[in-house]
Amino acid sequence: MKIKNLFKKIARSFEKRRKRKNSILSINDNIETLNDLLIQESTKELQRNHPNPFNIYGKKCFSQSDEDGITLEILKRIKKINNGSFLEIGVGDGTENNTLVLLSLGWNGIWVGGSNLSFDTSKSKRLRFFKNWVTAENIVEIIYHGLNASKIKGLDLISVDLDGNDYFIVKKILEAKLLPSVFILEYNAKFPPPIKFSINYNPHHKWTVDDYFGASLSLWNQLMNQYGYILICCNSHTGANCFFVKKKFSKLFKEIPNDIEKIYSEPRYFLYKNFVHKRSIKLIQQIIND
Repeated sequence: MKIKNLFKKIARSFEKRRKRKNSILSINDNIETLNDLLIQESTKELQRNHPNPFNIYGKKCFSQSDEDGITLEILKRIKKINNGSFLEIGVGDGTENNTLVLLSLGWNGIWVGGSNLSFDTSKSKRLRFFKNWVTAENIVEIIYHGLNASKIKGLDLISVDLDGNDYFIVKKILEAKLLPSVFILEYNAKFPPPIKFSINYNPHHKWTVDDYFGASLSLWNQLMNQYGYILICCNSHTGANCFFVKKKFSKLFKEIPNDIEKIYSEPRYFLYKNFVHKRSIKLIQQIIND
């Protein structure tokens, strides 16, 4: 009888601990949910009040934040919402990309990245994935190999997010006359206009989740202008991606400000627990040594 009572006491103790643990988890979940809701509302307010009225179209479907809505509005205006072809360079594990929404629209495309995907693409008829370490020296060859293997004749949209040598990679793409209607490019929002900055080229560069990556918005704008592109938007939610279209479409985007400072969106990485760019000594050293 004493043993039976002892087991009951132990069982009650375990139950109390379980409830206490669940209660703590519940509180944490509620705090994180509240944080997400506050960020979401803050983003909507930023979109409404941004000096670039195009930012209001920002919306998340599959992208990291609100890039998808901007992409869709651009494609609607240039009348390329259906039957397009894309190239995305730097796709991570494939679960949070700028071109997943295009696949859902029926587009064909190519993914290039250095990591394994979270799923198998071998049976897909519209998507080809090529696992490659991308450098300025091999990017053009990789693209043409992908185009031939995918039987894609031309590209309508290119997205690049490599957290490193992006500027040098895109420059090679442009020099090779690979000129889609739309470019989506990650920019380093730590450097607002008119600062023109890029990390030094290093084919072995690996991002260490700090602020030593990519290029500033003004430097991107200078390069893209040289090849006949105009800046349309920077996403409000994180200040991470900028959007360019060919100048021939400029009449379709009359509301876009002429001043780059009114298009720029500042970084908002600090709002997120798992999306933070810590300060790097390497970045500071490059700035003071250049």
